[in-house]
Amino acid sequence: MEVAVVGAGTMGMGIAQVSAMAGHITRLFDPKEGAVSKALSKIRSSLEQMQSKGKISVSEVEAAMERLRPVNTLDELSTSSLVIEAILEDLEMKRELFGQLDRLCASDSILATNTSSLMVTSVAASCTLPGRVVGMHFFNPAPLMPLVEIIPALQTNQQTVDRSIDLMRSWGKVPVVVKDTPGFIVNRLARPFYGESLRMLEEGVADEVTIDHALRTMGGFRMGPFELMDLIGNDVNYAVTETVWKQMYFDPRYRPSIIQKRMSEAGYFGRKSGRGYYDYSEGSVKANPSGDEKLWIIIFNRVISMLVNEAAEACYLRIASREELDLAMTKGVNYPHGLLKWGDTIGLPQILDTLVGLQDMTGDMRYRPSVLLRRLAAEGKGFYTD
Repeated sequence: MEVAVVGAGTMGMGIAQVSAMAGHITRLFDPKEGAVSKALSKIRSSLEQMQSKGKISVSEVEAAMERLRPVNTLDELSTSSLVIEAILEDLEMKRELFGQLDRLCASDSILATNTSSLMVTSVAASCTLPGRVVGMHFFNPAPLMPLVEIIPALQTNQQTVDRSIDLMRSWGKVPVVVKDTPGFIVNRLARPFYGESLRMLEEGVADEVTIDHALRTMGGFRMGPFELMDLIGNDVNYAVTETVWKQMYFDPRYRPSIIQKRMSEAGYFGRKSGRGYYDYSEGSVKANPSGDEKLWIIIFNRVISMLVNEAAEACYLRIASREELDLAMTKGVNYPHGLLKWGDTIGLPQILDTLVGLQDMTGDMRYRPSVLLRRLAAEGKGFYTD
C-alpha cells in the first residue's frame, strides 16, 4: 500500500514518519521550495533520536528513510491508496486541493484531511466521490501521540470509515470515531481548560503562575493552561478558539478572550517567539505562585466543572460515546483522567453547584449546565453509574 502526505510542515512530516515506520512507501509533497528536503532531514533526526534511546535499530532508521519518497508534483501521488492532507487550516485551499486529488487518484483510494477545526463535510463537497473522504486528525507530535480522531463527513461511506480505523490500528494508533462537529472531541472539550483560566486572569482571581500551579497540583495536569498555550502558540490557540466559537454560532461557552487576542497581536506567541505569558529569554526568572491552597481549590473547581460540563454536553449531543470521549482526552492531550469518569469521582451535584453558582453570580450563559448533567445529578446517577 502506498501512502501520500501533502504538506511537509510539522504535522505533515510527523504523519509521513509514522507511515514510513509502519512499512508503507510514503510520498511527501509540498509546493514550497525546500520544504520537503527540510522535512526529510528533520525526520531522519527524529528517527536517529529514537535509535539513540534504543526504541528502534539503525536498520529500521534506514528502512524508514528508504520508504520516504519526495515528489515534485501532485500527479505523482496518483498511485497512492491513501492521501493525507496536512496543509494550512484554510477551507478554500483544502477544497481546491481535494478537487485536484479527486480527479487524480483511483476511485477506491481514501482522501483524508488532518484538519483540526474545519468541517470535513465542506471539504468532501468539493469531490465527485465524496464517500471516500474522511477526517484523520493526528495530534502533535504525530510519532508520539497515540490518538487519531476519525471524522466521517455526512457523505463518507462506512467502508471508508472501517478501512481508516483498521489502518490506524495497524499503525499503532488509537482511533476514535467522532461526529463532524466544530472542534471534534479534543479541541472542543479542551476549550474550557484555556477559556476559564483566561477568564479568571481577566477577573483578577489569580495570576498565570498561580493558575498553572493550582491545576498541576490539584488536578494532576502535566502542564498548566498558560504554559500549554505558550507551548502551542498563542496565535494558534486563539485561532482554534475563534474558529470553534464562530462555528458554534457564537455560543458564549466558546467565547475567546481579549487577553489572548492582544497577546497574538503583540507577537507574544510563547516559546517560539521568546515571550508569551512567560518570558523565555535567557536569565529570566519565573514568579512564585500564591501559597493560598484555598485559592488553588477555587481555581481547580472552576476549570474542572467547566471541562466536565463540556464533556457532558458532547455526550448528550452524541458527538461520540462516553468511552471515546474519555479516551480521546487521555490519549490526545494526556489528561490524568477521562472527564466523564472524573466528574463521577468528584460528584455531579458538586459540579452542578459550582456551575449554577457561577451563572447566578455572573449572569453569563457560558456557565449554563448541560441538560445531561442536570438530569443525572437530580437522579443521583453518574455518567458511568446508575
